[in-house]
Amino acid sequence: MTLRVILLIALCFHTMIYLTRPLITLYASELGAGTMDIGLLTAAYAILPLAFAIRAGKVADLVGDRLPIVLGSLGATIGVALPYLFPSMAALYASQALVGISHVFITVSLQNVLGNAATKETRDQVFGIFSMFVAMGSFVGPVIGGYLAEHFSYGVAFMTAGFVGLLPLSLSFLIPVIVARKVPAAEAEPAESASSLQLLKIPVLRKALASSALVLYSKDIFIAYFPLFAAGAGVSESSIGWIIAVQGLAMVFVRMLLGRMTGKFGRDRVLLSSIFVAGLSFILVPFAGHVYLFGVLSAMMGLGLGCGQPLSMTTTYNASPKTRTGEVLGLRLASNRLSQLLAPMFFGLVGNSVGLLSVFYVSGAFLIGGAFLTRAKPDEEPEATGA
Repeated sequence: MTLRVILLIALCFHTMIYLTRPLITLYASELGAGTMDIGLLTAAYAILPLAFAIRAGKVADLVGDRLPIVLGSLGATIGVALPYLFPSMAALYASQALVGISHVFITVSLQNVLGNAATKETRDQVFGIFSMFVAMGSFVGPVIGGYLAEHFSYGVAFMTAGFVGLLPLSLSFLIPVIVARKVPAAEAEPAESASSLQLLKIPVLRKALASSALVLYSKDIFIAYFPLFAAGAGVSESSIGWIIAVQGLAMVFVRMLLGRMTGKFGRDRVLLSSIFVAGLSFILVPFAGHVYLFGVLSAMMGLGLGCGQPLSMTTTYNASPKTRTGEVLGLRLASNRLSQLLAPMFFGLVGNSVGLLSVFYVSGAFLIGGAFLTRAKPDEEPEATGA
């Protein structure tokens, strides 16, 4: 019952988020924003989460997972409705900041519930299914948002997202309250009393966080800058929505096969290959001049990026001290948000100085280089300390 509720919350929540996220930059552009403004707006999504992600994990460990999920659903619902209520750049900034911090609370707690319920043997599968429903939301959302923006207005799309947000908010009250088991100080392992940043001394955890940050910032850069590039090439809002949605559909497909792939080829080889494919797809985007080619590259990107998040979730959870799983998942979210904060500002400067096409070249090169730098060694696979 709990698993079904979590999957439904993940599906509805990410449908709401991705209904609006591809439209943020288009709406901002309509309001007069430039390339640098787009970078700052995208970074606004990560500023507060960077400060509160670890705290959100500690809250989940302390009070249980239901309250953060309720508050996260409520905050995100209000956030996506703000641009409809107050159509301005200020409302877009406030919306992204509120949605960003709400996303952290709900994501850490949902992952913590799943991790606690699974074993080391089933955790790849459970997180893979969870990520598949997240990807379903990232497929459905852009399609709905694209059609609403094209045939009605951006405001109507944001209003619709607000109504969709009522679904995960209602379902969140069904999550059981489970507080992390307390371990006496005398029995605690050294890692269980260390500060959050000291946990980065664990090599496999450090590389898992780096891989996750690479994947997530790349997805955000594509969602932020591809609509601008495509709109400049004469692609309609609904077609842009479909192109981004194809990426989500590809993620659903690859996550269905993830368990078999890791079993046959190994987690590190799958992760390396997938990030390499995503990086190559980024580099090829400027050479595609047709909607269908954009769709193919978006699908390739989805196949590549779709493996990174669930694999890093499992590795992060397995490397966590027993009583600090929520905190470590929060640390993972903090590293993701750091990349989401710095990357848009960096690529905003790159796009503003060299041109929009350079964003895709540089991001692709970063992905390919980062894939090789974050490879895990065979002896770095963590034990099941989080079960």
